[in-house]
Amino acid sequence: MTFKKTMFITLCAWLLCVSFAHAQNIKVAVIPDTPRLGEPFTVGVKIQGAVPSQLRAVLVTAAGQRLNSALCFTVDPNSPIKAAILSVPSTAQAGPARIYIESGATLVAESRITILDRIFASEEISLDAHNTALRTVADPQKTRESNLLWAIISHTGKDIYTNDKFILPVSTPRRTSFFGDRRVFRYSNGSSDRSIHAGVDYGVPTGTKIKACAAGKVVLAASRIVTGNSVIIEHLPGVYSLYYHLNTIAVAAGTILNAGDIIGESGATGLATGPHLHWEIRVATENSDPDAFVARVILDKAVLSDKLEK
Repeated sequence: MTFKKTMFITLCAWLLCVSFAHAQNIKVAVIPDTPRLGEPFTVGVKIQGAVPSQLRAVLVTAAGQRLNSALCFTVDPNSPIKAAILSVPSTAQAGPARIYIESGATLVAESRITILDRIFASEEISLDAHNTALRTVADPQKTRESNLLWAIISHTGKDIYTNDKFILPVSTPRRTSFFGDRRVFRYSNGSSDRSIHAGVDYGVPTGTKIKACAAGKVVLAASRIVTGNSVIIEHLPGVYSLYYHLNTIAVAAGTILNAGDIIGESGATGLATGPHLHWEIRVATENSDPDAFVARVILDKAVLSDKLEK
């Protein structure tokens, strides 16, 4: 294909997108439009006219790399506004980025954001022979559990269980590990491995009551090899909170919870070097900083409406 022909095709595609966006009067708002590495953000879309059957919001780097995407969902049945919740990977490059709004393979609108940098802590963790085996030895059951987990957090439903700020799952401020920690695991056999901590660890004694961080629906309550007794709660389309290493579980899959309801007690089940709670939040499968959910309302209908009505 010649250079001129390539440029002609690109121009036609661009004009098609512009024409579609103009005809449909598409407005896009990103809140906040300066998220830090590892933090969530909300994309609002307002369309006047015929609405495509399915829209997807995609986080794209300035170089064109697709980092994260999420299906748009209806915020209110009486409103033309749709929304998607995404999170910036903690491993992304800080700087300018774009939000694409796609209908199938067609780009129908876009918006620009700036990803802010941040510094993550580093830590080394020495594991005994038992915990080394949990991380390194292949096990079909671990694979099945991993596949099930991925199937759960990959699902973007339609239910909105909360419009509030999240609360902390425990009352203690003592944290033994932080979101985004760059970890080095020292194995008992002398080898090592690197990983990134997906959540926050609270150093609490076994038996500490664990609270649901927000209203939602329990989608998993089971024992898993690596994470021990585990609970997963769905809060918003594509947004899940995860609680690992519990000593006991007090809820069952399908239970509808309010913020603050007790879901179990802390422990040291699974791969754990001592009693603690691992608290994690996933957004469109991406691990996201839990503190951001405590600091602000992630799906603020009033703010979305205000931004899109301007």
